[in-house]
Amino acid sequence: MYHEVTKEDKRRRRRHAIIAMVSVFVLIVLCIFGARSFSLSSREQGAAALRSSIMNAAVRCCSIEGSYPLTLKHLENSYGLKINHEDYIITYEAYASNVAPSVVVVPR
Repeated sequence: MYHEVTKEDKRRRRRHAIIAMVSVFVLIVLCIFGARSFSLSSREQGAAALRSSIMNAAVRCCSIEGSYPLTLKHLENSYGLKINHEDYIITYEAYASNVAPSVVVVPR
């Protein structure tokens, strides 16, 4: 049986195709923003973990040597602390050997 395609059928098909394309575009954009959000969240968690590792190494140094280290290099060389300097900006400020250092870690 022959079914004639009317102008209304053509419009309906065109509308459905446009809705499908817009839906796919919206899903792609949502996936991109979700992946970016996940990446930023994981970088912030990595920065917090790195700061915690630096502070733990400083406390360990203080308990072994009797004073806090004055430089971050001392922790890297003597206590095996591994830091990814390419991904994080680290500010390590030691005021005195008997005061805990101030550590700020920021993802790049």
